[in-house]
Amino acid sequence: MRRTAALTTLGFALVATLASAQDMMRDVDLTSPAMVSAEMSRQEVEATLANASAGAPADLTGRRLSGLDLSGLDLTKTILRTARLNKTKLAGARLDGAILDQAWLLDADLTGASLKGANLFAAQMARAHLDGADLTGARIAADLSGASLVGATIADAHLGADMRNQSMGLIRAVLRSANLAQLNARNADLSRVDLEFASLKGADLTGASLRNAQLGGADLTGATVIDTDFEGADLTSAKLIAPIGLDRAKNFDKAKNRERLIRQ
Repeated sequence: MRRTAALTTLGFALVATLASAQDMMRDVDLTSPAMVSAEMSRQEVEATLANASAGAPADLTGRRLSGLDLSGLDLTKTILRTARLNKTKLAGARLDGAILDQAWLLDADLTGASLKGANLFAAQMARAHLDGADLTGARIAADLSGASLVGATIADAHLGADMRNQSMGLIRAVLRSANLAQLNARNADLSRVDLEFASLKGADLTGASLRNAQLGGADLTGATVIDTDFEGADLTSAKLIAPIGLDRAKNFDKAKNRERLIRQ
């Protein structure tokens, strides 16, 4: 009972802080055992997964799993809400349809992992490694500041703020200073997403929405922007060198601070 209450309190705290600034590090001791230790072994996690079924997926809500090597595990539809997975190795793991709402994945290794259709609401993923990961159709309202998604896929994913459901403040993905080189973001919703100082070199933004996105200082050198919607996007000091399909972009004339773009 006490554990459930504590998790509920933590969950509300995470959402409230994310909504206000998506910066909850200031109030959390990231060196505490709760954030850096594991209460289960890989073998125990595997046993939990083995006992799961389609109707009753594995539930690891609130579990401390930081630092474990869970590479290659099939965690499809596993519930990892509020779980701590800081510096956990999940390279090549399958997390399709997994629930990672309010989970902690600071510096986690998700290289080549599959997170198709996963839910990442209010997740803390600063400096996470997602190179080559597949997040097709995922719902991502996470803090990915400084994360690496080189060659990753977020096609058809939803990272933008849902303005119909913002009673607690602006909740959207934060990709500030993230490495998104060669990212496949075809038809992704990146509206109002924070992409300041992110590298989008060679990214495929075909059909993506960047409406009201923050792109100050971002590098879009060689990015494909066919049918990309720029309405309201802030382009202050953004690099837009040798873009592909700019003449076919949508609402580029309605972007903010176009005169402050770096074109060469």
